[in-house]
Amino acid sequence: MLRWLPRARVPAPPPAAAARSLVTAVPLAYVEMRGREDRLPLVLLHGLFGSASNLQSVAKALACRGSRKPDLVERLISVDISPVLTSHISEFSAYISAMKSVKIPDGLARSAARQLADNQLREVVQLPQLRQYLLTNLLEVEGRYVWRVNLEAISHHLADIINFPIFHKPYPGPALFLRGSNSPYISSKHYPEIQRLFPKADIQDIEGAGHIVHQDKFEELVTAVLNFLPPL
Repeated sequence: MLRWLPRARVPAPPPAAAARSLVTAVPLAYVEMRGREDRLPLVLLHGLFGSASNLQSVAKALACRGSRKPDLVERLISVDISPVLTSHISEFSAYISAMKSVKIPDGLARSAARQLADNQLREVVQLPQLRQYLLTNLLEVEGRYVWRVNLEAISHHLADIINFPIFHKPYPGPALFLRGSNSPYISSKHYPEIQRLFPKADIQDIEGAGHIVHQDKFEELVTAVLNFLPPL
């Protein structure tokens, strides 16, 4: 069984609970996909601007090739992200502003709405693959088009979301860092910190892939993940 976590649902805490503590658990929405019971489980967590639909094809491919319900974390796979603060916060801010500025008339057909939004995002988000990724968040609700992700919340807390906490205790298990060869999100400057926090880490390139690795090189990603899992 394979589980991926689409997004957090954060209910407002009761006043008494809020007064007792500012730290509360966050209920997460998730989807489970049943796979082979003789293989290790996989838990997929999407990144910023992501949703369940972004990883659905990857989840289906991995589930049918082997996974089951998780018990404990046995190993880690990071896809084109590192435990080092990147310098792309200005890019994300620009994407958020562009998404917020999109204007779509009510009642427009979905295909026409997506095309209109795509045209409006084009000036800021120049990569077609990235625009299509962002447009997966465009939803029709009662004849009006809205963004699935909470752009205001992301904008207000972007620095905290992108930042990586300082940890002193390393993760002792096997780890795989998959880097899109055309992506700047993992650079050689990050390798020392990756090795410090994940001493058993293996860093591999997915040739020809940008930051959205599963979109650019689907089979190569699935193959790398399966090769990293222990043999049957």
